[in-house]
Amino acid sequence: MPNPDLDLRGVPCPLSFVRAKLYLEQVPTGTQTVLWVDLGEPVEQVPHSLRTDGYGVAVTPAVDYGVLTVQKS
Repeated sequence: MPNPDLDLRGVPCPLSFVRAKLYLEQVPTGTQTVLWVDLGEPVEQVPHSLRTDGYGVAVTPAVDYGVLTVQKS
């Protein structure tokens, strides 16, 4: 998988979490992935749901979106 990043801007919750989860299932263990999500519900709910599923997640706010750095372990 050459580029493990995923742009989910414009994708509403809970669909943004579902797409992130399906994508991350294909990423090899140990890979760090960057996800871009909209502000509001996606940047609040997607990191929480991913952490609940065992992923390491760091959130960095940008001007109009959130940047999630996800570590699959």
